[in-house]
Amino acid sequence: MALLDLWLNAREQVGDKHVQQLIAFAGDGKLLDGGPGSSEFRAFLSHIPTELLKRYASECLVESFPNSGFALQDVINEVGVRLGARVEPGRYRGTAGRIGHDGLWTFPGGHSLVVEVKTTDAYRIDLERIAAYRKALVDEGRASEDRSSALIVVGRQDTGDLEAQIRGSRHAWSMRIISVDALVALAELKEEVEDPQLVSRIHQILIPREFTRLDEIVEVLFSTAEEVQQEEATEIEEPGPAPAKQPKFVPVAFHEGCLDRITAHLAVNLVKRSRAKYSTPDGRIAVNCAVSKEHDPDTQPNYWFAFHPHQKEFLETAESGYAAFGCGSAERLLLIPFAVFRTWIDGLWVTEGEDRFYWHVVIYREDGQLILHRKKGESRIDLTAYLVPPGGAPA
Repeated sequence: MALLDLWLNAREQVGDKHVQQLIAFAGDGKLLDGGPGSSEFRAFLSHIPTELLKRYASECLVESFPNSGFALQDVINEVGVRLGARVEPGRYRGTAGRIGHDGLWTFPGGHSLVVEVKTTDAYRIDLERIAAYRKALVDEGRASEDRSSALIVVGRQDTGDLEAQIRGSRHAWSMRIISVDALVALAELKEEVEDPQLVSRIHQILIPREFTRLDEIVEVLFSTAEEVQQEEATEIEEPGPAPAKQPKFVPVAFHEGCLDRITAHLAVNLVKRSRAKYSTPDGRIAVNCAVSKEHDPDTQPNYWFAFHPHQKEFLETAESGYAAFGCGSAERLLLIPFAVFRTWIDGLWVTEGEDRFYWHVVIYREDGQLILHRKKGESRIDLTAYLVPPGGAPA
């Protein structure tokens, strides 16, 4: 059975395996440029949660094994995907006439990173060689001279010698360093936020500015993200014909329970892209999953959600998009095809300000049914048919 099939159908057989053992299950068990083992291993990495990428990166660094550097290269390239980049994997081994970069990452803003992955900086790194990779990619039209730079990802935390090497070279404004731990931390952070501006700031951190090493900026970003999440927890006051005391949006934590039910219902594997966004590795199927506590359970049980333009865009880009709403718990879960949901959006209440815009999804539980309430003059919609059935049996 192929490695990816094991993950999709017999996850318990691979979940606790060391990354070296997983490679042995992939194709011919070898990581070779263009080989079946490499293809299977990369496909497997594209389906697993980021927490496992973090573990595999650590295993590559803590205990060296044959081709551990190649495995780390693949893991780091998948981390680039989780950060939101379009990733072109590089080669494991240099070959005459072929550019020897480890990866080429291009972010939505258009900036490209020529990535070099190093398990250690114990030996002096040839900066000229990395610069030559970038120049070759520019010459081939695969990167832009003024919108590209190099990113060196190293396993060690102590990178003082390498930092000094870069500062003292002509590449001080075109190369940066980041540790494996900090890079994975950025990917984990991206998965916990929704604000596209904050995601863009995460990308910008990797682009050369005045810092050489990026870890200190990552620490600042974590603090900023925490503040943003705290503000989001109290800023949304719901409009419309609500009870006398209108509830405020309070984040609740049952996204993962909802995801488990959605994946079982759709019979697909979904990868987390942000706090609410999930998609298949190829992006064909996308789900935006919002959750709400139950308000006024003893009188008029109701649920309040904010739906943002960037979430709408995310679902529009997929062949099949779904708007999911966890109503009080993962056991009361609506899964609405976006092609249907989008026809209701114009009738929803809106909050609009100088720096924010979002629609309000207001759902009431009435006589065993879930009813979408909309603006005055707009019909209410019975959503009960979109409840995911118990057990999440495939649709």
